[in-house]
Formats: sequence, C-alpha cells, structure tokens
Amino acid sequence: MRAKTARGPGNPDQRGAGRYVWWLVVSQRGRVAAGATYGSLWMVGLMLPPYVLSRAIDEGLVPGRMPVLLGWVAVLFAVGVANAWLAVMRHRTMTRIRMDATFRTVRVLVAHTLRLGAALPHKVTAGEVVTIGIGDVGVISQTLTMTGPGAGGVLAYGVVAVLLLTVSPLLAGVVLLGVPLLALLVGPLLGRLQGAESRYRERQSGLAARLTDLVGGLRVLNGLGGKDVFADRHRREARELRDEGYRVGAVTSWVQALGVGLPTLFLAAVTWLAARMAAQGAITVGELVAVYGYAAALVVPVSFFIEGGYDLTRGLVAARRVVRFLRLEPDAAEGSGSGAADGNGCGAADRTGDTADDGSGSAPGDTPEAGSGAGSAARNAPEAASVLRDPASGVEVVPGLLTALVAARPGESAAVVDRLGRFADSAATWGAVRLDEIPLPQIRDRILVADNEADLFAGTLREVVGGRRDRTEEAIGRAVRTALAEDIVRGLPDGLDSAVEAQGRNLSGGQRQRLRLVRALLADPEVLLAVEPTSAVDAHTEAGIAARLHRARAGRTTVVTSTSPLLLDRADRVYFLVDGRAAAVGSHRRLLAEQPGYRRLVARGEDEDGTDESGTGESGTTESSVNRAGTSESSPGESGTDESSPGNSGADETGPGGSSESRTGTTDGATPRPEAPVTKEDA
Repeated sequence: MRAKTARGPGNPDQRGAGRYVWWLVVSQRGRVAAGATYGSLWMVGLMLPPYVLSRAIDEGLVPGRMPVLLGWVAVLFAVGVANAWLAVMRHRTMTRIRMDATFRTVRVLVAHTLRLGAALPHKVTAGEVVTIGIGDVGVISQTLTMTGPGAGGVLAYGVVAVLLLTVSPLLAGVVLLGVPLLALLVGPLLGRLQGAESRYRERQSGLAARLTDLVGGLRVLNGLGGKDVFADRHRREARELRDEGYRVGAVTSWVQALGVGLPTLFLAAVTWLAARMAAQGAITVGELVAVYGYAAALVVPVSFFIEGGYDLTRGLVAARRVVRFLRLEPDAAEGSGSGAADGNGCGAADRTGDTADDGSGSAPGDTPEAGSGAGSAARNAPEAASVLRDPASGVEVVPGLLTALVAARPGESAAVVDRLGRFADSAATWGAVRLDEIPLPQIRDRILVADNEADLFAGTLREVVGGRRDRTEEAIGRAVRTALAEDIVRGLPDGLDSAVEAQGRNLSGGQRQRLRLVRALLADPEVLLAVEPTSAVDAHTEAGIAARLHRARAGRTTVVTSTSPLLLDRADRVYFLVDGRAAAVGSHRRLLAEQPGYRRLVARGEDEDGTDESGTGESGTTESSVNRAGTSESSPGESGTDESSPGNSGADETGPGGSSESRTGTTDGATPRPEAPVTKEDA
C-alpha cells in the first residue's frame, strides 16, 4: 500500500460518478479481490452452523449416539473459529480498502486544487471545497464496503438455496423468491433518497460557504453594520438545511427500518412454514432447526444488500460532486503550472494560495513546458531585464523603475497587473516574447504578484514572512524596516518566533498588509507587481513605506497600483488609466499639473491629509480616500490609534475590504480576481 501510494493516486475517471467509484475499485483490484474472497467465505461460513447443528440433532442427539454428537459439536466449534478468523480478516481488508479510497480521493483533490491555482476561488466556493473534503470523501469510501459483503451475500444466497433444496423444494422456492422481493420493496426509497441527499448536500455546501464568509469578514461586517443581516440570512438558510435534513432523515429511517424489519418478517414466515411442515412430518426436527438457522443467517446478507444499496446511493451523490470539481479547468493564462515565485512559497501565497511540495513552482505532474501558450512552441523568458508591455492598456513597464498605475476604478489597474503577471489571458509581452509563450514556472520564478488579500499561513512570524527558505536575520530585518513593520515584531511576545494564526487572524488588517509586503520584499523578485500595498495604513506610515520601498527596490522593476499621492510622488513613472487605457504617463507632479482628471482623483487623498482643498470628485471612490477616513493603524510613537487594539476599526480594517469591493466586477472583459470571500463580505 505504501509503495502504491508513493507512485501517486493515478488518473481518475471523470466520465461520471459511477465510473469514478469503479476507478477506485480497479485502482486496488488485488485488495478488493481479497476482500471479496474473505467476505464470501465468511458469509458462506455463516450458513454452515445450521447444517452442522441439524446433523448433530438428527444423527447424534435423537438416536442417542454420544460419540457422533461430540464429533458434530467439534465440527461446529471448528467452523465457529474459522468464521471468526475470516471475519477479522474481512474487516481488516475492507478497512484498508476504505482508507485507500479516502486518501486516493484526497490526493486527487489536492493535486487538482494545486492545478487550479488562482482560478480556484472564483470557480468554486470555499463551502463546496469544505463539504467535499469533510463529508463526500468519507461517503465515497464507505461505498466500497459493498465489494466484500456484497459479493459474499450473493454467494451465500446461492448456497442456502442449494441446502434448502435438499430439505424442501417449497422452502427453497420461498427463499429464492422472497429475497429479491425484499430488494424490490426498498428500491423506490433508494431512488427518493438519492434526490433528497443531492439537495441536502447542495444546501450544506452553500451554508458552509456562507458561514466561511461570515466568520472571515466578521470585523468588517461589524464596522459596516451588516452583521445582523448576514446572521439572519445564515439562520434562514440553516433552517432550510435542517428541514432538508429532516426529509433525508425520514427516507433514511424507512430504509434502515425496512433493512431490519423485512428480513425479520421474512424469517418469521419461513420459520412458520417450516414448523407446519415439521408438525406434518414432512421434515425432521433437525431439518426444522436447519431451516430456521438458514433463514436467520440470511438476515445478514439481506441487510447487507439493503445497506449496500443505501451506501451506493449516497456514494454516487458524493462522487458526482467530486467529479464536478475535478472537471474544473484552470484559467487559460494559468495553464497547468502553479507554484511559488522563487520556490519558497512566497509567490504561491501572494497570488495563488498554493505551494508545490517540490519547490519547483509546478503542480504535481507538470513538465517544464507546462503552461505555455496554446498552439505555440514554448519560448524561454528573456535573460536580461526587459520591458513588460500590456497592449490592452498601453502600459509599458521599464526595467529598474518604480511604475505606478492609477485608475478611478481600482479593478482597472488590478486587471493590468493580472495580465502582466499572467493571471489573465492577454497579448502581453516580455521583451520580444509573449508571456503566454513562456513556460509558467519561469514567469513565477521572476515575476511576483503581491496581492492585497494574499493568504497568510499559520506558523511563526519568521515562517510566515520567510516561506520555505531560511532567511538570515539581516535580510528579514531589512524587509521589516522597509515595510515599517518593526512595531509588529516588537509588539508580539516572542518577536519573530511568535505564532501567527491562519490568515493572520490574531493581527489587524494593517499589520497583515505590512507582513505581506515584508514577504514580497524577502522574495526579492526581478519584477514585483504590488496591488494596493499601502491601502490599509495611515498617512504617516504610508509616507515612510513609500520612501523606503523606493530605496529598497532601486534598480529592480516594481509596479504598484494606488491612488495615494504619498506613494505616487515616489514613483519614477505614473500611468493614469481611464476606462482601462493609459490616458497619460509622466511623473506625479507633471500629471497633477497637466491632467485635471488625475488631479481630482488623487487630490481626494491629499484633502484627507489636509494638503489640498478638493473634496468630492468623480464616482468610484478610491481606496486611498476610504482608507484615510477615520482611525488607521500606526506604529508606536506614530500618529493615529494603535492598530493592535482589539476593537480597532476604520481604515485599518476597511481598507482591504474597500479595495476588494472596488476591484471586483468593475473592469469589462477582465478576469475576476480570486477574492470571492472578500467580495461577499463587502456585499
């Protein structure tokens, strides 16, 4: 089993739910054959004691032949011991079959999740993934139990029929016709159960998604006053799920009741008929005992038939959901490559949220050419630093400069970053080569998209910012100082060795944003594309970050999206985007002087800082103005309220939320950014 697992789970059959379950069977055909053998022998063994007991009565007890009686008793004891051993082996084998199916499905799902990469969040909800991972996987593996007792039950049914023929053809006919009749009586309920189970699973995944969004955005919802609305919606959907669960439970209770009751009634009918025949002298007392034993033993395989049908019905529902997930395809721009920017987990965390086990930047099974443009031969990325061009917007990123993208709708500038980072289909080029013709691992190795809502994994602060590579204290210190995150390190009890919860739940929004910037700076990519890197910090902190970022990335290519004048003033080139196209390019001060629309857009942020008199402006409020309203985070000794306050609200928490709301669904033709949970919170 371990050797097989080491070779990988294999290629699942995605043509249907039944074919997927069959793939799980044939993937361990040897073990399934052993389980069927043990199950069959065990079931047949259950039918032998009644026969041995009848012989002991008729040949030993009734005539008073003690040696014969003791001989049959010894045979009965041997049959019992053998059957006990077969039962143990059957149970062990079926447990291994279920475990293999569970872990095989889990590995297939994890590998496909890595393959989907950044496309995952906007193709399937978090609740769907949770429901599949927690519930459906176990249900599917339980279905494979029927491969052992199921085959054994059929064989035992035939053996009993043959044994009864030696006693009475009438009794054999009753048994042969009665068992299929029991299955027919339960069949309609199984069909009804499949429909009810499907509806229940769908509602369950939807509620799990709602709960995930509610918990993840609780602080934002508190600030917006929307917690009660979401809570009421969750309660309503929970009641609907409960009602659907009652319907599933009603059908399930009938299936299980019939699974026990019908075999018992069948046993009573056969016993009554055999007793009448014994009273009439048609059969002996020993044969009467044997018939009762056969009928009683048949309760086990009949119950397995009914339970197997129940498990198969539920398993097909669960397998259908797994197959639907496996059929999801990554975005064309993603190809089949996925992984970290520099093999340390930073790129994966900052843009895709996944990490390749081998640190190669590829999902399992990828080749170096994976992810190249469709229909084009793979071409290597330019060796020297080269210009990144986005024909859709007209943006050209010159190597070695700090370039800023400004748009009234942040989704437009974020869409440019998506194209330049190859997270969306485009004709973008790197030097003379189209990005979609370059193997994806090469792009991920040299271009890092630092998303404002990137995942923060659980671990120590050192591990969170360092990824999978060991970073020196000096390197970490430089990155921390550049991101003005010294107060975070000082404020935690054990400094860099302090524990950080998953998604940074024990940190404020501004602290999480600065740690993401630290992580991106430590990766030291050739090209850094940062989306709103300072949207959740106060003006004083932002000014310090802007100055230090410009110095730290001197000579390296850096692109930021922002409408903050503090950050724009440090940029070497600023692109002003209107409707997704570059309307003007130049320095911040030049655009202020020559572009009224640009001046109105960025002046809102300056007015919040008391440096400009412009008040309102165009529609589509930018993040910089939102994030400077109210209380924002500050380092110890800086202006503003301390961000670590438990009840802190304002810019420190609403910045990322506002950013997400503005960025999603605002750019025509742009691929939605994978921030579904945040978007739902803001909604």
